[in-house]
Amino acid sequence: MKIKLILVMSTLLTIFSAAAQTSKVADEWRALDVARTVLLTLPHGKVVIELAPQFSPKHVEQFIKLTQSGHYDGNKFYRVIDGFVAQGGPEDGSRQDKLVPTLIMEGDFTTDENWQFTKIQNNDLFAEKTGFKDGFSLAHNPSEKKAWLTHCPGVIAMARGNDADSGTSHFYIVNGQATRYLDRIMTIFGRVVYGMNHVQAITRTSVIEGDKPVAEKDYTIMTSMRMMNDVPKEQQILLAVKDTEHPAFSQMIEKQKKRENAFFYKKPPPVLDICQTPVKSQIIN
Repeated sequence: MKIKLILVMSTLLTIFSAAAQTSKVADEWRALDVARTVLLTLPHGKVVIELAPQFSPKHVEQFIKLTQSGHYDGNKFYRVIDGFVAQGGPEDGSRQDKLVPTLIMEGDFTTDENWQFTKIQNNDLFAEKTGFKDGFSLAHNPSEKKAWLTHCPGVIAMARGNDADSGTSHFYIVNGQATRYLDRIMTIFGRVVYGMNHVQAITRTSVIEGDKPVAEKDYTIMTSMRMMNDVPKEQQILLAVKDTEHPAFSQMIEKQKKRENAFFYKKPPPVLDICQTPVKSQIIN
């Protein structure tokens, strides 16, 4: 009888624990949609990218089509500069490259007086306001009624030529300091939410003057690129990210600004750089 009671209690605890976890994900955490999530497999690890169709719909649409067609499989990261970006895609001028339609720039979008986001700070070096919406870092100029995604580490954007509307399939991931001077003149369409350490391990193709050039055969290959909902379920990486619209996130922001920890015996100014305000993620499978 005692054994049965213990088993029943154990089962109930498991159920309550699972329910608590589900509640946690549904509350302060937001589960990622597998239809908007990409699994990039590199020779040394896996990277998960969350796409942003709400901000860059045409770029996301084309990127998904290319991913589903196997366009990126086997291609290389051919322009990788330390502290800047890791850029990859098909060989320039190749048939694979030429077949991809060009895209119209989606560098910013229009807002109105009812548009809302979670504010981080006023008047940084590049915008009137900065903050988050749907987990993505952005800048907002109410005077222009314009907002745009920001070039923080880990964002993925479409490469292009001098023509603003010349992007096709070549993309880059910011692998170093924030390159905010590229804001609004490039289209950001996603961000890395898992595996940034593997992005940082992509072979640098640019070397310092006097060093031996990196041979093309040593460039890092994209083993495969798949939409997460096309990956067998047992191989999927399911993630949740902090809900930037939840009051708890705003409370965390205010706490970070105050720096009340005893470590800060000299208090810095109560401001936060949008690119140094991480949105945490967790595996839920």
